Amino acid sequence: MAQRLTGKVAAITGAASGFGAATARLFVAEGCRVVLGDIQEAAGAELASALGDAARFTVCDVTKEADVEKLVDLAVGEFGRLDVMFNNAGIVGAVGPIATTPTAEWLATLDVLLNGVFYGMKHATRVMRPQGSGSIISMASVAGLMGGLGPHAYAAAKHAVVGLTKNVGAEVCRYGIRVNAIAPAGMATAMVANVMTGDPTAIDAAKQSLAASSPLKGRAGVAEDVANAALWLASDESGYTSGHTLTTDAGLTTGARPTNPAFDQYQPMFREAGRKGL
Repeated sequence: MAQRLTGKVAAITGAASGFGAATARLFVAEGCRVVLGDIQEAAGAELASALGDAARFTVCDVTKEADVEKLVDLAVGEFGRLDVMFNNAGIVGAVGPIATTPTAEWLATLDVLLNGVFYGMKHATRVMRPQGSGSIISMASVAGLMGGLGPHAYAAAKHAVVGLTKNVGAEVCRYGIRVNAIAPAGMATAMVANVMTGDPTAIDAAKQSLAASSPLKGRAGVAEDVANAALWLASDESGYTSGHTLTTDAGLTTGARPTNPAFDQYQPMFREAGRKGL
């Protein structure tokens, strides 16, 4: 099978670990050249070195527009174009009741999860529009599609990413640019492992716990599931898809649960006034 991203160039934020690192590895394997951005300098540089001539790394704090602009410009400067922008960088952020959430933590969370996506969309569009093509992918979450699945600031930011994806997609479609998002459930990554166990390296333990509670029997979500979703959205295979939020959640947002639904056993049909059957 031909490599699905041959000739394409991608920029990825939050690329040193988790979804970003898995996506970088997959993209390079599929023929893409990648520019990796992250505040984890040592891990990012190590990954770029491992990926060889197809990868470059730069320190990128997505709360600083100049850093995101530099990431995009590095892709163009090193590889001549930008075909894919993956706004992946993220944190859990502020946690707690709305009545006691510190305002500074609320603002800092939105700065990473929402403003960082805005900067990525802005500067990717700046270079994609003249070339007449491009795919912008942003990290949303099931917490951006339903209530009660994440902390308040996180949920607000992820709902905003879904809305911004639709709105920007509606604007830039006329320039050949597609804009989509990915909404994962809790996946076996360092960030989730840290939330679940207090140890970001306990990914295997998180995976076992997630597998036990997954709607898909015995199957936890992993970083590669998001990477595969990003690959499809980055490739020409999704060439007629824009403004869409693709879930990687084992059906959670459609009501799938690990236990049987209340309606899984036959009963004669319920009718008016307590009557049953035909």
